[in-house]
Amino acid sequence: MSQRLLVALAAILAAAIGLALFWQPQLPSAPGTPPAPAGGDFVLQSEDGPVDTSTLRGQVVLVYFGYTYCPDVCPTSLTVTGQALGKLAPGELALVKTVFVSVDPERDTPARLKDYVNFFHPNMVGVTGSKAEIDAAARKYGAIYARQDVGSTAGYVVDHSAWTYVVAPDGRLAGRIPHGASVEQTLAEIRKWLPATPTPKGAP
Repeated sequence: MSQRLLVALAAILAAAIGLALFWQPQLPSAPGTPPAPAGGDFVLQSEDGPVDTSTLRGQVVLVYFGYTYCPDVCPTSLTVTGQALGKLAPGELALVKTVFVSVDPERDTPARLKDYVNFFHPNMVGVTGSKAEIDAAARKYGAIYARQDVGSTAGYVVDHSAWTYVVAPDGRLAGRIPHGASVEQTLAEIRKWLPATPTPKGAP
């Protein structure tokens, strides 16, 4: 093989390698991909009156969709959240609110919800409403649930998504904490969105 041909082949190979390294084609987006949920405000009823999330600006709001008769998922998630809240300093805790939205309005009265969430932490508030109101709130967060008749003394269960939604102090949906997250992971996610505390005058 001549030297001229070797040089030509080397040039072609170098060009191919360069193209592979630096060419990044724009891939088309998958058709029918739904937009990410944007979150949003809602008003639902607690034992102590209506809870309007628009009035919670300036706080980190944790939103969870579940129900009090849930056998395992809800108690596990709320236990972790409650333990994370317990590790916050008083000033931090004052800037956090946890809203537990019942997806079982048939059985979860506001009074029952209050007793239930207070077992995990007094910072939590339980809310409910009509099915239409709950559906509207769930759609904003991408939460899903479905009633399943099980033919037992319990009558039915409600399958539901198990994310804890994190709403930033400006009201936007900032993130989601997955079911199974540790107390430390939950605490870190809460603190990630806490508003900065002003430094007192005269402090170093």
